[in-house]
Amino acid sequence: MTTIRLKRHKEESLLRFHPWVFSGAIDAILPSPTQAIPPTQATTATWDAGGSPASAPQGAAPTAPVSSPTDPRRISDGSRVQTRTSADGRPTVDRRSTIPSQGPEEGSLVRVVAHDGTVLGVGHWQVGSIAVRILAFRTDTLPDNFWHTRIAEAYHMRERLGLIRPDNDTFRLIHGEGDFLPGLVVDVYADTAVVQAHSVGMHYARHDVAQALCDIVPQVRRVYYKSDDTLPFKAPVTGDKLGYLIGADADNDADCWATENGLLFRIDWLRGQKTGFFIDQRENRALLRRYAEGKDVLNMFCYTGGFSVYALQGGARSVTSVDVSAKAVELVEHNVRRNFGECPRHTAVAADAFDFLNAQMVHDQMVHQYDLIILDPPAFAKHRDAVPNALRGYRRLNAKALECIRPGGILFTFSCSQAVDKEAFRLAVFSAAAQVGRRVRILHQLHQPQDHPINIYHPEGEYLKGLVLYVE
Repeated sequence: MTTIRLKRHKEESLLRFHPWVFSGAIDAILPSPTQAIPPTQATTATWDAGGSPASAPQGAAPTAPVSSPTDPRRISDGSRVQTRTSADGRPTVDRRSTIPSQGPEEGSLVRVVAHDGTVLGVGHWQVGSIAVRILAFRTDTLPDNFWHTRIAEAYHMRERLGLIRPDNDTFRLIHGEGDFLPGLVVDVYADTAVVQAHSVGMHYARHDVAQALCDIVPQVRRVYYKSDDTLPFKAPVTGDKLGYLIGADADNDADCWATENGLLFRIDWLRGQKTGFFIDQRENRALLRRYAEGKDVLNMFCYTGGFSVYALQGGARSVTSVDVSAKAVELVEHNVRRNFGECPRHTAVAADAFDFLNAQMVHDQMVHQYDLIILDPPAFAKHRDAVPNALRGYRRLNAKALECIRPGGILFTFSCSQAVDKEAFRLAVFSAAAQVGRRVRILHQLHQPQDHPINIYHPEGEYLKGLVLYVE
């Protein structure tokens, strides 16, 4: 196994269990273990493979074999470089070249050590600014039962939280770093688990993951793999990125229904967005149901109509579902009919969000207003460079929605852009309210649910933020 040695003093974040190693922190890549790690300072504790404290004798210190070749491939500033030997025998750096073929294969397991040789962990190697995603701390190997153990821990946590019930067979089982499996997402819909890999290492582990899912989760009999849009661009990936790993059943794919809080939703993991459904809004949909009775509701960016179905169950007088995708609108209508039969209270519209909101005003006069509006747009910012434009988009969208709300109405507004923090989003909504001259009070500050946990050592895992506003 290749060893990644960090620069001096770059081990602090891993000692705090942050699961990423950035390329700029790497001092050298040491290909094959031939020598012992230098003695390290005595410690009074060790850690298990999951990074949890475990007792150890006084004076115990981690040891593992690590080589110290005379010509390591060094990375001094985050660039991927190759060393060469000069005429006088000294190694020199060629910054124009990439790490040669004998370096780590993308997706392979590597051990990470501090500059003094202390073992920090083991993880998947990948090309890019995030060079290693740590799977286990304070060890240089993964145990044979690693995948079963981690998936079982995640499943039992959701069991204890009461998320797995006869009236709720829809949940996220693995949420990447939040479940100590960086680069992996698993959503469960009734008897099917949908797996997405966000790293090459997780792609190569997909069959182990699938088998562990079927062994551990009683309801799962099929595992579908959907990573065509999530794996790193241009990664040298072998093997299919789409398709069933276990239990293919194409005859039933067209009519797959799952239950969320007693409501039925058709899940299209083959052609739908993400894994087929936005599970992260489950608790927020339940909250909206409490406010819906007797109200005229507008659900923008409705997708499968989750908020619409909950609003109808909550007794809304009318619900209008809007999405730019005609396929999404068709799916909303399927879900409404399955839960309520033919429902005259519901109207579905295929339209651009801004066009629809603009059409509510004619000659500067509002022709249609609503008591409750939901804004749950797709991510406006995929990376930090896009944040200024995203914030302008949020201001514009929320200003239009606020114009369409009756006095005493309620706005549920969200951002799922990880790059936009909650303070910036809140400021964008504040600016929108000031722009249209509405008095606004915050009733709730919303976030992702329990089955999308945030690793306290990895705050980057917090991405969903929302506000419930009372508008005068």
